[in-house]
Amino acid sequence: MLSLTYFPLSPPLTTTPTPTLSPPPPLLLRLHHRTVSRLLCSTAQNVAIDDVVGGRVEEDDVVRLPAGMRREAMPEHVAVIMDGNRRWARTRGLPAVAGYEAGLRALKGMVQLCCRWGIRVLTVFAFSSDNWLRPKVRFLTVRIRLSVNFVEVGFLMRLLERGMKGEVNNFMRDNIRFSCIGDPSKLPDPVKELITYAEERTKHNSGLQLIVAVSYSGKYDIVQACQSIALKVKDGVIEPEDINEFLIEQELQTNCAEIPNPDLLIRTSGELRVSNFLLWQLAYTELYFTRSHWPDFGETEFLMALRSFQQRQRRYGEGDS
Repeated sequence: MLSLTYFPLSPPLTTTPTPTLSPPPPLLLRLHHRTVSRLLCSTAQNVAIDDVVGGRVEEDDVVRLPAGMRREAMPEHVAVIMDGNRRWARTRGLPAVAGYEAGLRALKGMVQLCCRWGIRVLTVFAFSSDNWLRPKVRFLTVRIRLSVNFVEVGFLMRLLERGMKGEVNNFMRDNIRFSCIGDPSKLPDPVKELITYAEERTKHNSGLQLIVAVSYSGKYDIVQACQSIALKVKDGVIEPEDINEFLIEQELQTNCAEIPNPDLLIRTSGELRVSNFLLWQLAYTELYFTRSHWPDFGETEFLMALRSFQQRQRRYGEGDS
């Protein structure tokens, strides 16, 4: 319960000496001022106070939303296909690697917005397993294109490694839990080691869960789940008639999250497809497509996607009421 103490603007008219009062502790003054400012400057729909104990309002317990956003209608899990990095660079006459660098900066901004607005899970498609597949070389133009692609893949792996090294401390500071899904068998050993290190170090963090899909395939995710279930049937752990949707979901790689299925999928750069991403998990996900290239996707674009989401009525397969 919040209580406000009244202090008169001028001393009372009396000849009795006013006793000298010691000022309240600096921490109490700071919290008092911060709490009052929030109540005066924010509306109930824009501020959610999760926990007030003994008059103290912790910074991590307060979620401030932009005007017009409703706390109860915010998605808990947002997935993003970060498309358009190369096209962003091409339109500016820059090499493709510059687009990936800009895309990494956009991802960092997205993570901070999710932390600020109380989104619990953010899953991003960083690298598809399909990117490892290359056609046979038959013509010189194809050979040149392949060389460029291999250079880009190598750069992406180095960028991922560098980003991981630089962000683990930030994850700890911001209470972010990091997880990685996909087929790690083709990843360079330094990248695999950094992924394992980041997952282990941040596993007890309780804020935003950031899931990065690297060398990921939605089809492979379902196949590996079926293989795992088949082994359990073979070993007599379960019976074939025990197999259901819940059991399959438990074997998907997104079972690392308490909320495995996204509420909202965002795809940038104007493409209108899901490209083998979270095929099972997107069954009832709201889809949002934008022409903005990923490096240009910032707070304004994210708010547009969230407003679109909040205007929809989710039925999960049910008919019109």
